[in-house]
Amino acid sequence: MAVQPIRLFGDPVLRSRAAEVTTFDKELRTLVADLTDTMLEAPGAGLAAPQIGVGLRVFTWNVDGDVGHLVNPTLELSEEQQIDLEGCLSLPELSYECRRAMHVVANGFNMHGEPVEIRGSELLARAIQHETDHLDGVLFIDRLDVEARKAAMKVIRESDWFGLEQPRVKISPHATRGLGI
Repeated sequence: MAVQPIRLFGDPVLRSRAAEVTTFDKELRTLVADLTDTMLEAPGAGLAAPQIGVGLRVFTWNVDGDVGHLVNPTLELSEEQQIDLEGCLSLPELSYECRRAMHVVANGFNMHGEPVEIRGSELLARAIQHETDHLDGVLFIDRLDVEARKAAMKVIRESDWFGLEQPRVKISPHATRGLGI
């Protein structure tokens, strides 16, 4: 369909919980196609709807040539864990070691509303967890230990892209009685 701009760290949509999908229609299929096209163009191992500014619980993945999508995911995580480098298309050129479950069972729906179950290990498990985090307003840097998070924030603040997408603030036309801007 169409490659969409990817929202960068600082955009409020990345910190908001996405809404459940309730209508499985042409618009949802277009969203899945846009997510897939954008992810493949980037390229990335996954992309969640909030990363293109859509607050719905949908994501795509591309791991070892396996391209797929999931709507309204719920996850069952293994106790066995993995630590590996992780990055994010919304945090360009940034990667840090991040702890994740080694295996995941993800249940949800495809774009037609049919129930699906995805079982993944290693990189696929990492991608599914990472993208599901996006749907909850969580970024992978939130999962880093304190020192790594501080280092990541320093790199972000010094990056060329940080601050390019400043959140828009609307000023209320109504009296706020000192409770707003």
